[in-house]
Amino acid sequence: MDRLVQQIEKAKPFFEKVSRNKYLRAVKDGFISAMPVVLFSSLFMLIAYVPNIFGFYWSPEVEAMIVKPYNYSMGILGLLVAGTTAKALTGSFNRDLEKTNQINDTSTMLASIVGFLLLSSDAIEGGFGSGYLGTTGLISAFASAFIVVNIYNLFIKNNITIKMPDEVPPNIAQTFLDVIPFAVSTIALYGVDLVVRQFSGVNFAAMVIQVFQPLFSAADGYLGLAIIYGAMAMFWFIGIHGPSIVEPAVSAIMFVNLDMNLELLQAGEHASHALTPGIQYFVATVGGGGAGLLG
Repeated sequence: MDRLVQQIEKAKPFFEKVSRNKYLRAVKDGFISAMPVVLFSSLFMLIAYVPNIFGFYWSPEVEAMIVKPYNYSMGILGLLVAGTTAKALTGSFNRDLEKTNQINDTSTMLASIVGFLLLSSDAIEGGFGSGYLGTTGLISAFASAFIVVNIYNLFIKNNITIKMPDEVPPNIAQTFLDVIPFAVSTIALYGVDLVVRQFSGVNFAAMVIQVFQPLFSAADGYLGLAIIYGAMAMFWFIGIHGPSIVEPAVSAIMFVNLDMNLELLQAGEHASHALTPGIQYFVATVGGGGAGLLG
């Protein structure tokens, strides 16, 4: 046992470096920023479906009315997280840039949202589809944010921008500074969209779900849950904040499962996907990782 602990402690510097990774922190901070949306929308799920336990069911019209705020908040969670993740990642990149030459986080948020729509939405008559704008589009949201912020960093760091005379008001000058990186990042993500659709026949978000479906299924079983929450406990054991490493890797799966459970409930079936935020907060880590064993 002592030898195992020594081996784990030798790897501690590596895991600490991973926990400080810009991209993992951006995913975590992006989710935290969007957490009020999750908490708010969950209230309507309680109102809509908890009475079912006691044999009371709302009429379809009333149920649709109750869940509408959920659909209009959690239904665009991917869109929101694309923006919040880009903002968080922009802050990390700005710490490495000169104070007088910073990336505009508002512009990266907007560019990431536009890029996310390109990756996750299909054109329909009169607009675009919303099927992948929620939790099923979270991986696309991260991809959009990462690509956008890296392109902005490349252009701002190397001063590849449109500079205006000093007499121009700062807010107007900033607009022109952002034009080139905004255009390039949007075109780049549009190129990704075109390539993915050409080879897979579906949008980027749908393709990602198809590719990672076996991983989603594996993580949702007993062994997957044991590995995920066991890893969190192991990192705590060696003095590292476990969720900061593990949660970014599984957060997309959690919220996709949450959405799928809702669809099962609405179809009158059992919500069978276990790996969700509720399992973590109320079962796996209630009172702290491993505290359930004390009961």
